[in-house]
Amino acid sequence: MRILLVNQAFYPDVVSSGQHLTDLAVSLAHVGHDVTVVAAASGYDDPSRRFPYREKWKGVDVIRIAATHLGKANRWRRAIDFASFLVSCSLRLLTLGSFDVIVAMTSPPLISVLAALLARFKGGRFVFWVMDLNPDEAIAAGWLTSGSHTTRLLENLLRFSLRRASKVVVLDRFMKDRILTRGIDPAKVMTLPPWAHDDDVLFDADARESFRREHGLADKFIVMYAGNHSPCHPLDTLLHGAFKLRTCHAIRFVFVGGGSAVDKVRRFAGAHQLQNIIQLPYQPLCTLSATLSAADLQIITLGDPFVGIVHPCKIYNTLRVGSPVLYIGPPESHVADLSSRVPYGMIQSLRHGDVRGVVDCIVDACRRWRPDQGRTPFGSEYSKDVLLPQLVTVITGKDAVQRGAAPALGVKDSWQTN
Repeated sequence: MRILLVNQAFYPDVVSSGQHLTDLAVSLAHVGHDVTVVAAASGYDDPSRRFPYREKWKGVDVIRIAATHLGKANRWRRAIDFASFLVSCSLRLLTLGSFDVIVAMTSPPLISVLAALLARFKGGRFVFWVMDLNPDEAIAAGWLTSGSHTTRLLENLLRFSLRRASKVVVLDRFMKDRILTRGIDPAKVMTLPPWAHDDDVLFDADARESFRREHGLADKFIVMYAGNHSPCHPLDTLLHGAFKLRTCHAIRFVFVGGGSAVDKVRRFAGAHQLQNIIQLPYQPLCTLSATLSAADLQIITLGDPFVGIVHPCKIYNTLRVGSPVLYIGPPESHVADLSSRVPYGMIQSLRHGDVRGVVDCIVDACRRWRPDQGRTPFGSEYSKDVLLPQLVTVITGKDAVQRGAAPALGVKDSWQTN
């Protein structure tokens, strides 16, 4: 089959959607499909990173397109960057032939509309892989007003994409509910969470100690937030907790990753002269086990208005290394659903604004901490070997990849789960 995959991020980009799209593309090519990817020619989080405009990589024909790089300082810059990518992508798609299946994700918003139009005019099935939901996200973030002309236009375009899709893949039950309220046939909506990166993620005691020594954290209790820093994942309660614990020399707060809120963390630490906050960029995939294993408590956050709009993908790799989790967010969410399925106490939940609760939880975990404490991995049902074949079946319409047969990527580049 000729299969087209469309998304802003693809290997070697760092964001979660790029990681998962890469897994999908390589697996489809591995079993003999003719796979083409159209993506951006520069990094999503770091536009200074430039990639080849055309290459054949692991059997995948990769086409990358140029766009503006005004950055994420405000919503207008982001909107211009998104628009320029969509225009460039539209022109490039017109030059391509027909495909049996066209798969679109959601970065940037409206990329699914291009894929739906391409399928309508050139033929082929359209599969919509919904990683986040707009205009819902823009409304929840305060970037758009509900009921405005722009919002209504974006809503109509989203509904067009959903109705044109032969299959809609969503990440959790809350996202599915939001889709179904738009009158979409439940029979074509499939819930399939993103997978953990089994090939590169496991608890590694030696790598843990190496990471801690490298960053001067050998004897510290590490509270880690690893992933995308964005308004969808508010960090205010955690930052104020770090401020309250600024004189506790045994505890360090490590923020790993990128996103629009990285500067907010930096400004907060600088304004309060906090020596207990350490910031690191996205880490190489080859050291992801070391990074995640180094933490003694992992933080997952989700903004109250963003349930069913975005999905906390980082939770799966966290469970993979068996790390205890402090979840800060609404009680009704996908993470809360998971907390009822993992061993008791593995995920503790608090609400945003409960700084005292966060401080007490961290201090209690630190008191019970043993440096040589082992870990029990959990979440095998969220393995790539389990979930990726299911997605391939949705796309191809047949069991093209058998469980356990997806090839290891062997990619050692700067990736981090978001």
